Amino acid sequence: MAHSHGHEHGTGNYSRAFAIGIALNLGFVVVEATYGILAHSIALLADAGHNSSDVLSLVLAWGASVLSRRQPTRHYTYGLRGSSILVSLLNAILLLLAMGAIAWEAMQRFGRGEPIAGSTVIGVAIVGIIINTITALLFMSGRRNDLNLRGAFLHMAADAGVSAGVVLAGIAIVLTGWQWIDSVVSLIIVAVVAVGTWQLLKDSVKLALNAVPEGVEPLAVRTYLSERPGVNQVHDLHIWGMSTTETALTAHLVIPAGHPGDAFLAQICKELHDHFGIAHATLQIELGDSAQACALASEQQV
Repeated sequence: MAHSHGHEHGTGNYSRAFAIGIALNLGFVVVEATYGILAHSIALLADAGHNSSDVLSLVLAWGASVLSRRQPTRHYTYGLRGSSILVSLLNAILLLLAMGAIAWEAMQRFGRGEPIAGSTVIGVAIVGIIINTITALLFMSGRRNDLNLRGAFLHMAADAGVSAGVVLAGIAIVLTGWQWIDSVVSLIIVAVVAVGTWQLLKDSVKLALNAVPEGVEPLAVRTYLSERPGVNQVHDLHIWGMSTTETALTAHLVIPAGHPGDAFLAQICKELHDHFGIAHATLQIELGDSAQACALASEQQV
């Protein structure tokens, strides 16, 4: 058998970005929540709730990036790489729950008619645009290769847009005196965030269920393997995410001529990495002897 081991932990180089992002957003959450209470603005409180969930997601993602670099043990033979997938799933669930609570509160506020300090809402939200934009930029370069970093980037970019919406709500309240605008904007915020979070939830569930990661086409991988010199058949092919950054593969290659040698297998593993982003490949060579047929040769057998 041949093994290819990857050491690509995308979040490993982002510890400073996580620290800066957490510090900026945690400070802003305190300020925003305080002014949201003082200004009687559910839109500000909604944004603060969203930002607080983002702080939690950044903390969890940072923790997962540390755990994913832990060495394998006797009982955790892949190390703790999968913790990044669990954290991504947990973040999506927590964010959806937070948005549900905010939507409920916004609907309750419709009939109360509490006065809202529009100018305060505008000032605080402008600060939010600046902080969220800075934080989003910290994770922009890593968003393509890591679901956790993508989640952090999307959350912060969405936050900047949400804060812009809050600014518009504050301006509308100052100009018209219509207090209900605050609740309407809050519900719009919830809808926007929920849509983005739903995609993150789906991607996280797929990885948790060992689905083929986004960006890897299994038919293309099978075709590549079957076209290698001497390969008559490919079966028991499995592709899954070991973490939010690493993809693994196992496959049986039927080569009647016999074992092709380590260099042949090493070349396949290298090309799987270079062309498909598969960092950890394990290949089993079989001769295709009908008297000793592989029990996993059937596509229906797992």
